[in-house]
Amino acid sequence: MTEEIIVAGWMDYGPGDRAAMLEALTELGRQTRAAEPGCLDYAMTPDPGVERRIRVFEHWASQQALDEHFATAHMKEFREAVAGLTRVGVSLTAHTVAASRPMR
Repeated sequence: MTEEIIVAGWMDYGPGDRAAMLEALTELGRQTRAAEPGCLDYAMTPDPGVERRIRVFEHWASQQALDEHFATAHMKEFREAVAGLTRVGVSLTAHTVAASRPMR
């Protein structure tokens, strides 16, 4: 059985850069969910309590699926599009899923 991966955390951007990053992440997420069968969920959202922060949640079918994501053409295009934006902080952690169950 392949272990699923969850990436969670946050990224902070310089003044004026969060909106541009969110726009680019929205397009990246659309392409990722449409083209990558190993992507189970992909959400980057503005933090309502911290003006510069973007919350990150990714759910992958396997480490291989996550590794392949970083090699896609749409990831390369995304990186080129956001190269001029200033990230001022980051805390991202990859978690290996040992078990899952529905919440009640």
